[in-house]
Amino acid sequence: MSQQQSTLPRRELLKQLAAGAVGVSVLGATGFLSSASASPKPAPLKGQIRHSVSRWTYGDLSIDELCLLVKSLGFNAIDLVGPDDWPVLKKHGIDSSMCNGAELNLTDGFGGAEFHQALIPRYLKHIDLVADAGYTNLICFSGNRRGMDDETALSNAVKGLKQILPKAEQRGVVLQMELFNSKVDHPDYLADSSAWGIELCKRLGSPNFKLLYDIYHMQIMEGDIISTIKQHHQYFGHYHTAGVPGRHEIDGSQELNYAAIARAIRDLPFDGYLAQEFIPTADSKAGRAAALAQAIQICDV
Repeated sequence: MSQQQSTLPRRELLKQLAAGAVGVSVLGATGFLSSASASPKPAPLKGQIRHSVSRWTYGDLSIDELCLLVKSLGFNAIDLVGPDDWPVLKKHGIDSSMCNGAELNLTDGFGGAEFHQALIPRYLKHIDLVADAGYTNLICFSGNRRGMDDETALSNAVKGLKQILPKAEQRGVVLQMELFNSKVDHPDYLADSSAWGIELCKRLGSPNFKLLYDIYHMQIMEGDIISTIKQHHQYFGHYHTAGVPGRHEIDGSQELNYAAIARAIRDLPFDGYLAQEFIPTADSKAGRAAALAQAIQICDV
């Protein structure tokens, strides 16, 4: 059965959403999303994939609204949430599956030695914040290349990360460096290949340093997604999704077979998260909620 055949079309999902069949209602003129207690609940998720969604892709919702949407769809994690919003997640019983807030930005990262003086104290502090809150994952970035060769950048990253990894190991926090594409979205980004990131993992040799393998970005840079995941899964601690091209819904309108990718992840010894990070295209909150419901359905294998 193809990915398209095994999932409801988005239009049908939107109809079900409006009827409450995916457990969400749109209340009043504000479009506020909340659990529809009187509506039929969605079928329970299979429990083989730990689902999450990136906060920034649903930035039109308040953090409370996003928590309610997530719960209504049957999972309990949101990616890329910082300390200011953790109390809201805790109120709703939602995991901060990938914490952020220690980074300077996406371009000034551990690959540049000149940024270590600013990054190291920020990460040492944030590791404690993450651990004290009961969370595990903290994102980090290589930053841009700025003319560096791979070896210089690797050496810089190792020197910087080794100054924070002992604290991460002590507190049970896993640093996760995200892989980006440098062709479309992040020109000059350094960690733009799985090979560079894997070599960094090998040199650090710590179970508390992993790669955030962004499927969208790596499809653009190198493809061969399922094979790469199967061969190098021990270095990947977290996954992000989005459709290629365009970074939108992961349905049959784009080139990746996310059901097959999710099955490959499911069959690994992996207990991390697969987080949706597509940018929804619908012009209403209900439509964007339906897109998330469909994405979870596709990946719930």
